[in-house]
Amino acid sequence: MKNIFTLITISFLIASTFSCKKEPSKEESTEKEIVSNNTVSEDYNISILLDLSDRISLKKNPNPTMEYYQRDLGYIKSVSEAFTQHLKSKRIRQINDKMQLFFNPEPLDPAINTIAQNLRISIDKNNASKELLNSINSDYASQTSKIYESAIKDNKYVGSDIWSFFDSKVKDQCIENKYRNILIVLTDGYMFYESTVMKEGNRTTYITPELIRKNGLNTKDWDTKFHDQNFGFIKANTDLSNLEVLVLGINPDKKNPYEEKVIRAYWSKWFTEMKISHFEIKNADLPSNMEKIIKDFILNKE
Repeated sequence: MKNIFTLITISFLIASTFSCKKEPSKEESTEKEIVSNNTVSEDYNISILLDLSDRISLKKNPNPTMEYYQRDLGYIKSVSEAFTQHLKSKRIRQINDKMQLFFNPEPLDPAINTIAQNLRISIDKNNASKELLNSINSDYASQTSKIYESAIKDNKYVGSDIWSFFDSKVKDQCIENKYRNILIVLTDGYMFYESTVMKEGNRTTYITPELIRKNGLNTKDWDTKFHDQNFGFIKANTDLSNLEVLVLGINPDKKNPYEEKVIRAYWSKWFTEMKISHFEIKNADLPSNMEKIIKDFILNKE
């Protein structure tokens, strides 16, 4: 009996010891989960580059299903929603994130440039509020709509100098240390700007349907010719390894069945040579079909 009593006493003391251990509070558990999740704790720096060339013209490029500028607006909506979803996944004291919108060159309409300035959002623990976070999506939707409406109404499309943006502006305007830098490019995949027309062998700063046909990249052996004769864009930067790029809106000329593949080859080769390791190139699909793709790219880093 004495031995049994001793065993019972020891068992009771062990159970008491374990029961007295402090269980982590719900707040502590959540904090640990947030800190251990790199995706949540990262600070985002998201940039959107708009191609306001005549690709959005209702006269030159009409689309009865959904106009291309409306598709752009749908893509931007998904980007802003992903941004706010990211913000809401963080504690107030952790928030230190940015989102901005760019053109190159700047539109002639000063009102458009003013809107773009207003859409440069920088949120940290000092200005973050529930009201501000809830206003981002509606503000981006209404303000970007005004930009496209103004550009279409003006009907003086100055073109889009995407190559020059990557050459001289992307590092200063879209990349910051200790941030996850994401650039969303809204374009049809073609590049041409009169002031930035350069050629080095079979490398160029532009790509057009005419150039593709002229270079004979409209036949089934286009891939062999592309690689053997070193076609592609002139490299615009040496190291953009701290930048991720999502290209949306590719709209190849339907007259050439290989056009889309050629466009993708140009952009992929260009990004790879500039050491952009994470990039995707997507067609001008309906926004409802692109929403998951956009949000996965932004919220679920590979």
